Amino acid sequence: MCGIVGLFLKNPSLRSKLGAHLETMLIGMTERGPDSAGIAVYHSPVAKNRCKLTLFNADTTYPWRELSGDLGVALNAETDISQKGNHALLVAQAPEDKVLHWLKSEHPDVRIMGYGQLMEVYKDIGLPAEVAARYGLKQMEGSHAIGHTRMATESAVTTEGSHPFTPAADMCLVHNGSLSNHNNLRKWLRKHGQEFETDNDSEVAARYFAYRLSEGASLKEAMEAGLKDLDGFFTFTMGTKDGFAVVRDGIACKPAVMAENDDWVAMASEFRSLAYLPNIEEAKIWEPAPSTVYTWSLQ
Repeated sequence: MCGIVGLFLKNPSLRSKLGAHLETMLIGMTERGPDSAGIAVYHSPVAKNRCKLTLFNADTTYPWRELSGDLGVALNAETDISQKGNHALLVAQAPEDKVLHWLKSEHPDVRIMGYGQLMEVYKDIGLPAEVAARYGLKQMEGSHAIGHTRMATESAVTTEGSHPFTPAADMCLVHNGSLSNHNNLRKWLRKHGQEFETDNDSEVAARYFAYRLSEGASLKEAMEAGLKDLDGFFTFTMGTKDGFAVVRDGIACKPAVMAENDDWVAMASEFRSLAYLPNIEEAKIWEPAPSTVYTWSLQ
């Protein structure tokens, strides 16, 4: 059992409160996921010639400054890095693919939690309130964000196995449920160039959607394809650079509720995580239908 939440702001005037609202939503899912928690926040975009990466190493004394300096020398690039808990946010004036390659080859002990120009990902072991406070969620501004609280059933309780999963730039996925065909699908995706970092079935779903998007599918088309190819019980919430999406499997046994008004769209595993959103009394509230994809875009 896990809890998932997502908030997509249609009214830009609310962006300064994105993190504060998501923190309340995340803590509301504590009973559904006390093992670990994670967030992906879309905010503070970097310039087109830069990329930003959220990095993880369990050692809170890890030499992040040294890593940043070495990267700058190797790629002849301007870099900056800041530490939050056992994570670090790296910004580099260099092509994203070159930064990723250098990190994987020179620092295999560092896990890349998220990357792109807009998204930051923080996930860790502990209660949702502890994780939110550790990474300063309440102070974060932005356009949209998703979160996850985990009660592990299919794999170990680790920071790496926590959600969200990031299979591509500025893309992430959270999942409540389990997939029955993830082993065969993992083999198929590997043949199509996807690389895996965990044994988590949710990572398989994330990389499946990334593969479909890389083929040219729209966000809605990618998730509709997943309804045919992913076997199991699931509620997925996905974020992209400018999009937000929710889908449930055909049986829809994993709980989900959505709400929308003129200012925002929100989803959660249970209504209690929506109850304190601004003007909730004016929102349309509904249970997402089975095998139905819901999408929103900033554009």
